[in-house]
Amino acid sequence: MSKTDPPQVIRVKPLHRIQAITKRMGLDTFLLLMLLMIVLAYLKPELGEEHGPLPLEEITTYGVSLIFFFYGLRLSPTKLRAGLKDWRLHVVVQLSTFFLFPLVVWAGSALLGGGGESLLWLGVFYIAALPSTVSSSVVMVSIAGGNIPSAIFNASISSLLGVFMTPLIMGLFMSTSSSAEMDLGSVIIKLVLQVLVPVLLGVLLNGRFGHFAEAHKARLRKFDQFIILLIVYSSFCESFARDMFSGFGPLQLLLLGAALLGLFFLILWLINMLGNWFGFSRENRITAAFCGSKKSLVHGTVMSKVLFPDADVVGIILLPLMVYHALQLIAASVLAQRMALKKEEH
Repeated sequence: MSKTDPPQVIRVKPLHRIQAITKRMGLDTFLLLMLLMIVLAYLKPELGEEHGPLPLEEITTYGVSLIFFFYGLRLSPTKLRAGLKDWRLHVVVQLSTFFLFPLVVWAGSALLGGGGESLLWLGVFYIAALPSTVSSSVVMVSIAGGNIPSAIFNASISSLLGVFMTPLIMGLFMSTSSSAEMDLGSVIIKLVLQVLVPVLLGVLLNGRFGHFAEAHKARLRKFDQFIILLIVYSSFCESFARDMFSGFGPLQLLLLGAALLGLFFLILWLINMLGNWFGFSRENRITAAFCGSKKSLVHGTVMSKVLFPDADVVGIILLPLMVYHALQLIAASVLAQRMALKKEEH
């Protein structure tokens, strides 16, 4: 007994420490699995190519529709109607998500001469055009002591608006840059069929099967993550197979990360200024800050399949989104913990 105990303690403790550190930093298992998918795509790009041996295109297409069907199944119409009351907060959150964020990135690209020539710039603007996250926004608002019902409402409405707003904003940006123009009508039709219709069908069936979705939300979340991992893998396979990352070095990626972190805090500061100007309570300022500054990795990955039909470039366009996703989780979790401590002190 005594001979076997020490090795067990030595093996287990470092693993717990690593998990504790990554959790404190906001890095979850899913994010680490995404990095693993990128490594796998680099090592075995031929498996995930468009005409490769695995039918990833078909699997992810149907998987995306199922993700949004189950998302709609968990949306209660009663709760959505109840959330309409605090309209000034909703206006600030949605304008921050779909107007303020793109405007700041567009101004930055114009000032720095990025325009639409660089795929990384296109990827950064794609972040700006996306809707807010759902689960992580609500979690951060809850930790910080914000207005949770309004956070749920705004994150849900943002997801629905994103079906129309994201392609519209991207179409405007790409039409004023040197990037290829987007067939906006066909893109919206595809997103309506693949995203909005499953969501609405889920909402309609909420009364009958909503309890089932809530009871199995942990398993459904794993299904969501599995489909996203497949999309990330196949996207990066195409880019690696065609050597699309050959022009990007470690320094560029570090600068990209620093710029995206700066963007996150700039948006937070601007939203906080708006909250002060409107005279929001502390709870509503917290909700506006987290819901208006966070961007959805789920929507970003699934919409990229429709918005960017050129499979070669999707990996590069998704790269800034994945960097921003990691940074927003880390920064938001630290901020939420500090806000919670301040609330306890007062």
